[in-house]
Amino acid sequence: MSDMAKNLILWLVIAVVLMSVFQSFGPSESNGRRVDYSTFLSEVNQDQVREARINGREINVTKKDSNRYTTYIPVNDPKLLDNLITKNVKVVGEPPEEQSLLATIFISWFPMLLLIGVWIFFMRQMQGGGGKGAMSFGKSKARMLTEDQIKTTFADVAGCDEAKEEVAELVEYLREPSRFQKLGGKIPKGVLMVGPPGTGKNAAGKSDCW
Repeated sequence: MSDMAKNLILWLVIAVVLMSVFQSFGPSESNGRRVDYSTFLSEVNQDQVREARINGREINVTKKDSNRYTTYIPVNDPKLLDNLITKNVKVVGEPPEEQSLLATIFISWFPMLLLIGVWIFFMRQMQGGGGKGAMSFGKSKARMLTEDQIKTTFADVAGCDEAKEEVAELVEYLREPSRFQKLGGKIPKGVLMVGPPGTGKNAAGKSDCW
């Protein structure tokens, strides 16, 4: 199995775990079906309701035939409690579920953070493979060479002696910039070598005068 496949599986597992946590913090669905409030009132008047658990505007209803459902109070109904007691319905009050500030922030930002994490994952995968991905555009491919890695010298370069002398001056400037800076010299931004193929441009660029 490739590293990309392993990373993808890992991210999928993380996403599933986070989604599970997200759902546990979210509002819980009540067991049973949902019924409109008018139907609930009708069944109360017909003595079909055995118990009503009230949690804010949510009412979890248990009928005398043991069927259960959930209904919601659309507006404040001051007569509801008296009506339930009159019909001998067992009334149970439950404290409303309150989420902490941290849980609220987590629920609000989790989907966006998940999308950002997946996007970063795929961007890193595209950058893999030696920088050959689509996101490697514009990256410098320059490498730093140490003295023992330089195998080419100016003695190995054929072609125009004047060009070799100018490159040699550039190397000398890079070795001892302070000497040239005292004379007002500035560090060059780069070197542009122009000429037909086979005139030693690449060799001159790789060479040094060690």
